[in-house]
Amino acid sequence: MIHCFVDRDAQALPSWLEAFPQARVVRRQEAQESVPGGPGILWCRCRPQENLAAILGALTISPTQIVVVLADEPGDAIIAEACALGASGCCNSYAAPEVLRQVALVVENGGLWIGQSLLQRLVGSTSRALEARPEAKVDTWSALLSERELQAAKLVAGGASNKEIADQLAITERTVKAHLSAIFEKLGVRDRLQLSLRINGVKL
Repeated sequence: MIHCFVDRDAQALPSWLEAFPQARVVRRQEAQESVPGGPGILWCRCRPQENLAAILGALTISPTQIVVVLADEPGDAIIAEACALGASGCCNSYAAPEVLRQVALVVENGGLWIGQSLLQRLVGSTSRALEARPEAKVDTWSALLSERELQAAKLVAGGASNKEIADQLAITERTVKAHLSAIFEKLGVRDRLQLSLRINGVKL
């Protein structure tokens, strides 16, 4: 998987190259000629006062390439705009290397990276909207999970963060992540949003 960072200047942040030592960094004006073809992730930086639609609109993106927006000033509005423009995610330009690698893992597997705040609100509103549906109470998925995984899955469906789950179940956040990885695999879902929809009775 090729990682290519597209920015106004061809100057990589240290965290980018720590996350992906083989990554390429290209100036936005030269992206058409410099972005390698083939499967990969295009990390497109959006600086303050820049127009995200113009940035993404100027790029030629192949069907095998995934776009992730790096926002200097991240927030729900730019995350929503990024997804509306076809990006698979949006995160802070200054995110730690391990976060960038996690973002890559999620989007490479078809998931969306939309940030904890927006995800929790979306998952929570989905859960509330579906609460009254009788079919949402069908419990076919729960038999696939252990008791602890079941507890964690229900908390995720209610919009809880990893820290909140860890606090409620008296376990570490690392254990929560391990439970979620197992849950995703057992239920055949890619991310927290799909998990919430599955638990709330929406066919994926």
